[in-house]
Amino acid sequence: MLETCLDIATYLVPMFRLIVLSALAGIAAPIIYFYFKSHPPLPEIDLEEWWGPKLAKSKYNESIVPFQVEFSNLVVKDIKERLRDRHPLTPPLEGIAFEYGFNSKQLESWLKYWAEEYPFSARERYINQYKHYKTNIQGLNIHFVRVTPEVPAGKEVVPLLLLHGWPGSFLEFYDAIPLLTAANKDRDFAVELIIPSLPGYGFSSGAVRPGFGADKMAVVMRNLMSRLGYKKYYAQGGDWGALITSIMSTYFPNEVLGYHTNLPFLMSPWTSIIRILGAIYPPLVVNSNVADRMYPLGKHVGFLLQETGYMHLQSTKPDTVGVALADSPAGLAAYILEKFSTWTKPEYRSQPDGGLTQRFTKDQLIDNVMVYWMSNCITTSMRLYSETFNKRYFGLGLDQIPTQVPTFVIQAKNEINYVPEMVLKTKYPNLLKATDLEDGGHFLAMELPEVYAKDVLTAITTFRNWHKEKEARKTEL
Repeated sequence: MLETCLDIATYLVPMFRLIVLSALAGIAAPIIYFYFKSHPPLPEIDLEEWWGPKLAKSKYNESIVPFQVEFSNLVVKDIKERLRDRHPLTPPLEGIAFEYGFNSKQLESWLKYWAEEYPFSARERYINQYKHYKTNIQGLNIHFVRVTPEVPAGKEVVPLLLLHGWPGSFLEFYDAIPLLTAANKDRDFAVELIIPSLPGYGFSSGAVRPGFGADKMAVVMRNLMSRLGYKKYYAQGGDWGALITSIMSTYFPNEVLGYHTNLPFLMSPWTSIIRILGAIYPPLVVNSNVADRMYPLGKHVGFLLQETGYMHLQSTKPDTVGVALADSPAGLAAYILEKFSTWTKPEYRSQPDGGLTQRFTKDQLIDNVMVYWMSNCITTSMRLYSETFNKRYFGLGLDQIPTQVPTFVIQAKNEINYVPEMVLKTKYPNLLKATDLEDGGHFLAMELPEVYAKDVLTAITTFRNWHKEKEARKTEL
């Protein structure tokens, strides 16, 4: 009982401090209202909602078939011709690095490398080093990589779902795969990985009608895990993958054993109010050692205005920009790789080469662009923004529904957004650990695979212990 009282006190004291300060600021009423209001009900979930062509229903089957990525001679020839036979690029302004986007002088060297030096055959083998599969879920052909570890007797193999975001792909996790699946004498488990291409991304087909937002995608990913025989599993994600796995944890708390994310994604009125209130007195909201990741508020709002123009475009007119990007490998490379520059470290905007090869190799980055080009998925990938950032999705109020699944959060130094622990706990009351890194950016699994993998494995160990203790308490009662 004492422990419970202490937990409640720890949870409420920051709230009372907020109320006092907000009263002084004259905004106590909305703070109290949004904090104590009842959360929305869980939306109805249709596990069989169909997103593919209607005619395909008659041919639907649940088979899981092997798949391989192929860089055919015809495709390679077409890419090389398009990269060479294109309009001249507009020269960059004098003294400008990446402040206006991808520097066209630098882009020339990347396009030349892609056309003349990128080892297509070797990279095809690299991508196919793990087993790939496809299966049809709710009318959508879903591609995924499955990596099953070889472990000695006595070790339990546990499933972990890894979800990427935009403009990434399943390849983001490749450097972390051997680290995540390696057996360790100090752990009584080993990890089996399921790494899908999100629907509409890479080699997974996209929906044929409107309405396929992140909440619908969460159902498809849950059904994929069920198809593979996993009734209980762990989930990890960044970017869109973070939101989708969070929704899975909210929708299916009896299936998701633990949720780990490197980009907590919260968009509720409460979180906005807290962020604004913290601008008056940051220590009330965030620890001093990471306050600069949120404040001064004007500086961070300015940064988001600079860096999120793509989001507004993709949330409103994805198909228009999709035409240009799907027709030009040069345009596609510039559009995607520019994000790997600025989102890895904001200061890279002022470097002549965008800092792209400081954390990634040219082959790694072009591999990712190749996935988008080969599958012709750039338009369907961008539609996820318009299908999620809209009245229908926000009306669900999912960020206001507490997720009881045990949670781990790790936030990189240079991530585009930061959520303080006190806010995280309003959504994830069973937040077991929140780590603030002093390094790293948006593509954490790809940039710092050792740091990423270590935290994920620590999370799974902690989740397992949490469940064991929970079961022990039930037995005692």
